Amino acid sequence: MLQNLAFSISVILIAAIAAVFIVVIRKSHPGASEPEIEAGAAAKASAFWRSRIFWVLSLLFVPIIGFSLTRMPYVKAAALATDVVVDVTGYQWRWEMSQNTVPLNKLIEFRVTSNDVNHGFAIYDENARLLTQTQAMPTITNVLRYTFTRPGIYKVLCLEYCGVVHHNMMTEINVVADGAL
Repeated sequence: MLQNLAFSISVILIAAIAAVFIVVIRKSHPGASEPEIEAGAAAKASAFWRSRIFWVLSLLFVPIIGFSLTRMPYVKAAALATDVVVDVTGYQWRWEMSQNTVPLNKLIEFRVTSNDVNHGFAIYDENARLLTQTQAMPTITNVLRYTFTRPGIYKVLCLEYCGVVHHNMMTEINVVADGAL
């Protein structure tokens, strides 16, 4: 719903910008001298900025855009009840995780950082399909939330080239039924 509103507003604004360009192109006079063009352009620009139409449109669109941006369909972090927190630190050339076994069908919060250089924390399923990923950066902790819906062993690889042994930077996450922990 809100994404459709944002899309509609974007289309309207793009159409308005296109209309302005069309008007400018049609009003330009290729036969006029440069001083005449500059004088005419300055007078038109001054009249536009002082016109009521500009200010009315500005006063209408700014609140609409602001309202649509504040109501985007993002879940607030406080609304998510995290079941398990896993601290992850990337090093050249290994991952250090507070735990490698997590429960099935529970919201897992990975708090990902790096101790040295940028790394890409990526979780792959058994078919080598990327499920989710985030950046691991020094001095910054990125939060990645994911719910595993199938038990098994998932690979964690680095997506950011981090040095000569980058290709060996991997670990595994074992996802088990809640009772098997």
